Amino acid sequence: MNTASIVSKVWSFCTTLRDDGVSYGDYLEQLTYLIFLKMTDEYSKPPYSRDVGIPLEYNWKSLTAKKGAELGDHYLKLLHELGLKKGMLGQVFSKAQNKIQDPAKLYRLISMVDETEWVMMGADVKGDIYESLLEKNAEDTKSGAGQYFTPRALIKAMVECVQPKPGKTIADPACGTGGFFLAAYDFITNPKNFQLDKKQKISLKRETFFGNEIVPNTRRLCIMNMLLHNIGEIDGDAPISPNDALVADSGQRFDYILANPPFGKKSSMSFTNEEGEQERDDLTYNRQDFWATTSNKQLNFVQHIRTMLKTTGRAAIVVPDNVLFEGGAGEIIRRKLLENTDLHTILRLPTGIFYANGVKANVLFFDNREASPNPWSKDVWYYDYRTNVHHTLKKKTMQFEDLKDFIQCYNPQNRHLRKDTWHPEKNPDGRWRKFSYDELIARDKTSLDIFWLKDKSLTDLDNLPDPDILANEIIENLEAALINFKNVAASLVTK
Repeated sequence: MNTASIVSKVWSFCTTLRDDGVSYGDYLEQLTYLIFLKMTDEYSKPPYSRDVGIPLEYNWKSLTAKKGAELGDHYLKLLHELGLKKGMLGQVFSKAQNKIQDPAKLYRLISMVDETEWVMMGADVKGDIYESLLEKNAEDTKSGAGQYFTPRALIKAMVECVQPKPGKTIADPACGTGGFFLAAYDFITNPKNFQLDKKQKISLKRETFFGNEIVPNTRRLCIMNMLLHNIGEIDGDAPISPNDALVADSGQRFDYILANPPFGKKSSMSFTNEEGEQERDDLTYNRQDFWATTSNKQLNFVQHIRTMLKTTGRAAIVVPDNVLFEGGAGEIIRRKLLENTDLHTILRLPTGIFYANGVKANVLFFDNREASPNPWSKDVWYYDYRTNVHHTLKKKTMQFEDLKDFIQCYNPQNRHLRKDTWHPEKNPDGRWRKFSYDELIARDKTSLDIFWLKDKSLTDLDNLPDPDILANEIIENLEAALINFKNVAASLVTK
């Protein structure tokens, strides 16, 4: 059975469960528990004969041997008991709940998982299966799962530009379902890029990737995704921390940071007031290592990621437009970023590529540097892949090939040999252009929000995009405007 047929079979059963009120996310969560348990059963047998710490009364056989109400009761107790364990086991089953109330359907799902030998299956195959399920889950816009899923074409392009090397460390302080880790792993294990020896393969599996994810369900999906791609040990410690990365500097320093921090401007926490009602309060992280104090989550992630880097470290992070133009703390952070790091590239992304609505985003590429009296950023190169670019999530999705021109302009082999493609007379449609430090620092509020191409939809009515694409862009723009309006209103209330 190939990857597509397994995905189709597994997902078709989800459709059946939808009638019982089981969402895509709930289904994927239960599937994760069961695949993990099945893999532990396979690892407990020769030639592996490993002890993953699961008591006999809660192992895979204990599930397959029961039916009906007895199965439902046993499954519920199993989830609770395994959630109390330490290491990888406890992380996967943390706060686990049974969302499939019909014992007959639960038994069918267990039988379906039991049919596949997951450990023996190639990492590329089982990894592709799980990634496909994650993407289908992200398409369920009502659940909000899309905010944890970054378009894989974009991730691959970012990794192709950064080109991580074996023997180095890679981190993501808001890792979602682990897309950046998997793309970096694929790049490093590609024989065209590196020929890894045994020691390097072990290091890549156990000592390379580090992440944070505060949402329990998303964290378990990430851990499972990594395991299925041969990252981490099923009987080891989880490489993903449940801690809020922004609270404090962990002291760890990394060679590469690849990240798409969660969209949304404000950081907040829930608490119960004196009347017993749930309220939310804005969080402001007071950290001595930050350049500016702000409740803007995106700006805090930019500062935190810079702290996480070694002095020779490199970062590529997705940020919304407000990071490029917001005043106050935003201006301070942009100035410091230009001065203390080599901010060398900004990729301006089109609308219609994220599952989270109303998002206008960019990718910042910067290299960390030691303290210096002179600014490290000399020229910042921009690639405008937004103006006159039209994508949708279904009919015209962004593909990796769409970003190949950007990668070529980026010139990963030697970014110091770049050449402009834009010229006011010879090539006014060129998307690749550089701006000097002096030009940027002289802009109002040190704004990095720059466009120079003409929007053809304003002048060439004969070449308008298809109606569905145009409608999608109008919706994206309205939602982005609404988000900005809400942020402004919130800031006025807190002043």
